[in-house]
Amino acid sequence: MSVAAEIARSWIGTPYVHQASCRGAGTDCLGLVRGVWRELFGAEPLEVPPYTPDWSEPTPEEVLWDTAKRLLVARPLEEVAQGRILLFRMRESGIAKHLGIATGGERFIHAYSGHGVIESVLSRPWQRRLVAVFDFPQGGQ
Repeated sequence: MSVAAEIARSWIGTPYVHQASCRGAGTDCLGLVRGVWRELFGAEPLEVPPYTPDWSEPTPEEVLWDTAKRLLVARPLEEVAQGRILLFRMRESGIAKHLGIATGGERFIHAYSGHGVIESVLSRPWQRRLVAVFDFPQGGQ
């Protein structure tokens, strides 16, 4: 298993807490990716400003996707592999605002409201929502 996927797996069971990023105490989907980043590289590359649960929805700006393109290495959509970051749209007409980390075998780990950090099957409904795949810089694998 990739290092990033192993780190993500160690977050399973962490409660969902909006804007948090603390393994065992609370996290949201962005906080999970931030926590994996810290274990791979140390300090985070950017300070994350406060955001609301509906952030960017009133204005259709792809803030998360644009930031991911600057900090991560884009991969083709069909190249989901262990340790890669997955970006999803939660609604067809909405912005991309949910993240997970692929663990292989068509599974991924994500922080999901009402569930905390869980490992889910990358089922057809999730596959339809997938809009981008990224590697951590320098592989981070």
